[in-house]
Amino acid sequence: ILQMLKLVQPYVTYGYPSLKTVKELIYKRGFAKVNKQRIPISDNDIISGNLGKHDLHGMEDLIHEIYTVGPHFKQASNFLWPFKLSAPRGGYVCKRHGYCEMKGGDWGNREEEINELIRCMN
Repeated sequence: ILQMLKLVQPYVTYGYPSLKTVKELIYKRGFAKVNKQRIPISDNDIISGNLGKHDLHGMEDLIHEIYTVGPHFKQASNFLWPFKLSAPRGGYVCKRHGYCEMKGGDWGNREEEINELIRCMN
């Protein structure tokens, strides 16, 4: 998987989000994929109906499974519709250069600082 990240590194930014960031994203931007349709997660019955057989019965179970990359992570991540984030408030710094370069750009590994970028985009 690291080799795949090296190939797409000039086009994406990535890092290690905190539990608070994952929780905010799923509560605000989380939609379920049920029968190939995008459905807002309005209550825990939607989660229980689709992921109950994997012992995921509520929003907190789903967040815990995603954050800890538990045994049913694949099913939980496939249940969630991909997030649609906005452009960051204040704009990008420099899209041409990497985050760890001397000129300081936007793509690459941000590690824990990805939380700040996600808050600007959420």
